[in-house]
Amino acid sequence: MHLKTFYQSISFLGLSILGSTASFAHDPIFGLGPHVVYKEGLEVAADIAANKAASNKNQELAIEVTYGLSGDWAIGADLPYAFKETANQNSRGASDIALFSKYRFWRKDSLGLQESAAIFIKVITDSAEKNKTPALNKESSDTILGLAYGYESRKNYRWASIRYRINGSNNAGIDRGDILFVDLVGGIRPRQSNYTEADAVWLLEVNGEIAQKSTLNGLAVANSGGNQWFLSPGLFWTKRNFAIKAGIQIPVISQLNGSQENTDYRIKTTFEWHL
Repeated sequence: MHLKTFYQSISFLGLSILGSTASFAHDPIFGLGPHVVYKEGLEVAADIAANKAASNKNQELAIEVTYGLSGDWAIGADLPYAFKETANQNSRGASDIALFSKYRFWRKDSLGLQESAAIFIKVITDSAEKNKTPALNKESSDTILGLAYGYESRKNYRWASIRYRINGSNNAGIDRGDILFVDLVGGIRPRQSNYTEADAVWLLEVNGEIAQKSTLNGLAVANSGGNQWFLSPGLFWTKRNFAIKAGIQIPVISQLNGSQENTDYRIKTTFEWHL
């Protein structure tokens, strides 16, 4: 074999192996990952989420649009519509629009493997329809700051992330407690496929939520704050530029303060297109 032909073969093999994992980068279902859409690329996602805590039921349909400013920097927006059911009333309507940005500040590629890390910011506005759906109105804008790490190989996946949600105060003067999110995720691809074939990665997430107590005039609100931890199995299925993510959060530890209802379950399904 000629030397040039040898180098071409090695290059093609490397691109084929790496391309099958990087052509549609993966992110966790409930946690945060470092994936960003390619430069001038457009990602459109439809999120369907539901959760239940005793008699309280919530569903949400959100359209998420992400645009790649560069190969490492993306911006986007969430446009949600929510349904909320409690023992006393039912509400539905446009919920709070959110704006976000993610910047991947580190990336290391090798044969069939990519490691990366990113920072994240998200601003959840106070845009709910206040007159029509007061139950959906939190009466403040909130901010989420995050840091994510990802390890993606042909066989195994690992993610770790930490997010901090800074909540604002409502019109009653209650300073809503901030929340710390901790996510550890592992994934495995049972069958290695090429880009033209459907691909499936099974995920298992550990999701923690550590909430501070809310305060009113400097005094802690009894029925607020506490810790919740979830074990969350899920599936990430892709074919070319289309993907489906689906998972369920199962509570394993719930230490909420006061008379707050413990979470029974949370379900999320996402349909993604890269344009």
